[in-house]
Amino acid sequence: MADETTPNGEAAAQQPAQQPVRMQILAQYIRDLSFENAVATKGAPSGDVQPEMTVQVSLDARKRSTEHQYEVISKFRVTSKNKADDSTMFLIELDYGGVFHVEGVPEDQLHPFLMIECPRMLFPFVRRIVSDLSRDGGFPPFNMDPVDFVALYRQELARRAQAQTEAGAPANQKLS
Repeated sequence: MADETTPNGEAAAQQPAQQPVRMQILAQYIRDLSFENAVATKGAPSGDVQPEMTVQVSLDARKRSTEHQYEVISKFRVTSKNKADDSTMFLIELDYGGVFHVEGVPEDQLHPFLMIECPRMLFPFVRRIVSDLSRDGGFPPFNMDPVDFVALYRQELARRAQAQTEAGAPANQKLS
């Protein structure tokens, strides 16, 4: 067996080739959906209407029984309130899931990959659903601003580290 050489004639170092990252969305679906139109039940607000939108996001991921498959759920809670009287105009709650085939991601990087890259791939679909729901509910379409999933992940790491510190546990434990 001949040694492999580089273009300059030196022997190539024998190091294992890193497997390229492979991600594929196998399925995506609405797991839970709720739209509450408070204006329709209470009647149109009187006076000046100044909508104020708030968006809350939470994420969850779990390994599936099939090798290299993971389920990622993005939970969105969109609330529209009237600034003038703090009354709720509408509320959207959406749990949107995706099943992903992920290979080639090192184990220590898998959790951030699942909690950042996978929701990022699903976000355009979530945004459209929320926009369509608000429009179909009788309101102007609400186009959510892009979510910074990296910042969201870092906030969760900081929150967990703070909780562990307060509980007296070491702050460098691995996320599950």
